Amino acid sequence: MTTARPALDPELRELLADMPLMSQLSPEVLAQLRQLPSTPIESLLAHRQVDRLEITVPVEDGAPIPLSVFSPATTERTTAAPCIYWMHGGGMVMGDRYSQIDIPLEWLDEFGAVVVSVDYRLAPEATGTALVDDCYRGLRWIAEHSEELGIDPDRIVVAGASAGGGLAAGVTLLARDLGTPAIAAQMLICPMLDHRNTSTSSRQYSGGPGVWTREMNEFGWRAVLGDLTDDEVSAYVSPALAANLSGLPTTYIDTGSAEVFRDEDTDYATRIWTAGGQAELHVWAGGFHGFDALYPQAHISATARRTRTDWLARILSPNRAA
Repeated sequence: MTTARPALDPELRELLADMPLMSQLSPEVLAQLRQLPSTPIESLLAHRQVDRLEITVPVEDGAPIPLSVFSPATTERTTAAPCIYWMHGGGMVMGDRYSQIDIPLEWLDEFGAVVVSVDYRLAPEATGTALVDDCYRGLRWIAEHSEELGIDPDRIVVAGASAGGGLAAGVTLLARDLGTPAIAAQMLICPMLDHRNTSTSSRQYSGGPGVWTREMNEFGWRAVLGDLTDDEVSAYVSPALAANLSGLPTTYIDTGSAEVFRDEDTDYATRIWTAGGQAELHVWAGGFHGFDALYPQAHISATARRTRTDWLARILSPNRAA
């Protein structure tokens, strides 16, 4: 078993020293984590001029899927706005549509983007393709209602962090294969892409406490997949399984050098290039899983977040060539 690991960024190491870490998840620990207070969305909106709309979209089995729509508060809009469709993290077993919402809200500030966040159902209560299907149904709804939401249907960016990054990748594969809706770009932030959990980076972050360890990853995937064999797992759930990564929209992927998902994320970018697609990949030296969400004040975090925003600025430019 590999034991050597890339060193943490010194500033992040100091910040992480005060955080209680775990090595494994269990149903009992998950129940406790789910009781923790959710993201205080009101405090994030207090200094922003934002219109907020809460809607519910039914999926095929009748389950209600909440969407939160955040739009710049303006008296008059002359042009349709870009849209960030956000999927939250939490290992597919925890979190809600306000988790890590500060990240896309920065793009509302920067670009006047409409931010839509989906409250997909969580495992183990929901399993198999239910989570990605929930996210896809929400995307279809906003595309179908783009005019009333003031959204430019040609500038919808699918984005997510961690489990949400994996779901964003799955939704993008679904949209490609089903032919709708159009996605301008996908932003995959430290995405959870491969249920097999066998990469070198996965093994490096095993056997000890961390923000997200190999053992915690195994728990999350097992909650979603149950007793499915590898041959039965859908590539929409575990996007690393997709045999064909051609025809995807331009992609941004970032990850830390000191985290479980490093190798599956870099491999996904490489396979997009191999298929003739466009991807931008950043591996932040010394970054652990979710470092920029947990400690946005750190220098490396500010740099990572600014780099994403700069990429989006290029993607969303109305003068960008098709």
